[in-house]
Amino acid sequence: MTLRADQLAAHVQRHGLMALYVLTGDEPLQQQEAGDLLRAAARQAGFSERQTFTLSGVHQDWSSVLGAAHSMGLFAEQQLIEIRLPGGKPSKPGVTALQQYASQLGDGLVTLIYLPRLDRQQQQSDWFKALEGVGVVVHCDPLERHQLPAWIAQRLAAQGQHLPPGEEGQHAMAFFADRVEGNLLAAHQELQKLALLHPPGVLRFEDIQSAVLNVARFSLPQLSTAVLSGATGRALRVLDGLLAEGESLVLIHWTLAEDVRALKRCTQAMASGRPVPVALREARVWGERERLFERVLPGLEEARLLPLIYAAQVCDGLIKGLRHPDWPGDAHDGLRRLTLMSLDLVRTALAPRRGESSPPHRRMALRA
Repeated sequence: MTLRADQLAAHVQRHGLMALYVLTGDEPLQQQEAGDLLRAAARQAGFSERQTFTLSGVHQDWSSVLGAAHSMGLFAEQQLIEIRLPGGKPSKPGVTALQQYASQLGDGLVTLIYLPRLDRQQQQSDWFKALEGVGVVVHCDPLERHQLPAWIAQRLAAQGQHLPPGEEGQHAMAFFADRVEGNLLAAHQELQKLALLHPPGVLRFEDIQSAVLNVARFSLPQLSTAVLSGATGRALRVLDGLLAEGESLVLIHWTLAEDVRALKRCTQAMASGRPVPVALREARVWGERERLFERVLPGLEEARLLPLIYAAQVCDGLIKGLRHPDWPGDAHDGLRRLTLMSLDLVRTALAPRRGESSPPHRRMALRA
């Protein structure tokens, strides 16, 4: 069984505690709160003894884990065992131990296994399938920007606070979400700060503005999504955030250039007669990028990709210290220009569907 982190409380209330939970994902706040919820439910159900094992590196002592699972608690017949795998990959003996552990779950034992976000290959492994087959997998993934307002509103309501209705509330919520995007732990702290600074009731925009720090964090996939969506303002904001956080210029460039190269591979495959799904699969475009590529490709001309590929080569040189007479000398400015040129390409491809005659920022992109 698979659940999102926000579905866990209702599931426990409806079905009670299961014998095994796998908490996987890269969102530490959601993983922490899911563990807190399950520990509280276990204590209420009489699981008063708790043992924790952290297994990392090459040498992992799985014999202690298996021994704890099969031994009677010292002070209670019911015990909670927590297993943490920070690296996400068990050792070779650990693979066997996890499969054995999953096959021998007994009464009086609840197990929580903490894992980072797993890739597709790891999710298809025998050890993970063994855990998934007998337990509940809880995905603790970062929230997307469009999910933040509902999350913030729910947290504010839980502490007896809310934003005013209408435009003022929407403005305050957008400001709050922009300030904490990609950093739920800090967002949680900012919400707690508001509870300490202001009494229950309505929070004005001025209250939010004066209290909430700018703790937003951005990721490279967010930059790719913003560019492929043609969202100019958001793409530049994400880029500036990545640069301010000290993200590797090489990785930022690779993210932008890889999308351009993938678009070119897809257009070439489509020109040779392959349908879009096959072209995307051959270009190794998956998940959210696949949906975005499907929107862009029908309106994309292969000839327009050639200047962008050349621009990506020039920008790569800027990052490596090679100047170009027609480009800015600063690598940061070069990445902004490449981003704007990519946005120009995407918005032109999407324009017929939007009913636009031309992208509003096209000239700016070519001169930046």
